[in-house]
Amino acid sequence: MRYSIALAALALTTAVPATAQDAPTAPFKVSGSAGLVSEYRFRGVSQSDKELAVQGGFTVAHESGLYVGTWGSNLSGWGTFGGANMELDLIAGFKKTFGSATVDVGATWYMYPGGFDNTDFIEPYAKLSGTIGPVSLTAGAAYAPKQEALGAWYLNGTSAANGVYDDPGDKNDNLYLWGDGSVGVPNTGLTLKGHIGYSNGNKGLGPFATSVAPTGEYWDWLVGADYVIPSLPITIGVAYVDTDISKRESAYLQPSFSRGQDGAGSIADAAVVFSITAAF
Repeated sequence: MRYSIALAALALTTAVPATAQDAPTAPFKVSGSAGLVSEYRFRGVSQSDKELAVQGGFTVAHESGLYVGTWGSNLSGWGTFGGANMELDLIAGFKKTFGSATVDVGATWYMYPGGFDNTDFIEPYAKLSGTIGPVSLTAGAAYAPKQEALGAWYLNGTSAANGVYDDPGDKNDNLYLWGDGSVGVPNTGLTLKGHIGYSNGNKGLGPFATSVAPTGEYWDWLVGADYVIPSLPITIGVAYVDTDISKRESAYLQPSFSRGQDGAGSIADAAVVFSITAAF
């Protein structure tokens, strides 16, 4: 669950002692995290077939605000793209604080090593973050322009199950809007967090029966908490994740949109996701 890992890393960063923060800084800074989650949820949809996922990444940032980074996770089921069955994101952008607000613009290249090129896609993004009292807030927008990875190559799950493309080479785009919030509980090591997101555009099943916004338009949300273990760079998290994708809306996606691709249930239904994260 990418936003859970990010919020956990934020909690660890804010927990660094003041003496460390006051030390002289170099032009470049390396930061990162590694974690284990009970399942990988991307915008509310399980990418690991509701199974465990190992995740991690790092970022190299320059004092000018420019940065590059990478993030990865194992995949399964719905998120299987062949090859290493792995998602590897390459990220580059510019982040700068102006007064009390921080602006972050960049792009993410979603790659699937050893898989197929037409499942890779790029998604530029922009984020604005700041604080209101003890609450940290972030608003973001990501727009992926028309690409084959976002096209509706299969019109339904039956075609996907039979491996027959209905419209190979189709291209589509996708817009994702989201908001994150977190607040620390004083003297406890506990951070409460929330997320809400809106997807619009990529209806249908693309190459190898996956999709960024499978029903074309839906909401996802998360509420949870992170606990920083005292004197250790480790955070334990728990979050309730859900979407408004109904069984009726997703029926045409089956069997692809189910655990084990057995056609029963949904990989976008409510779940409680646990995580343990170490940051550096």
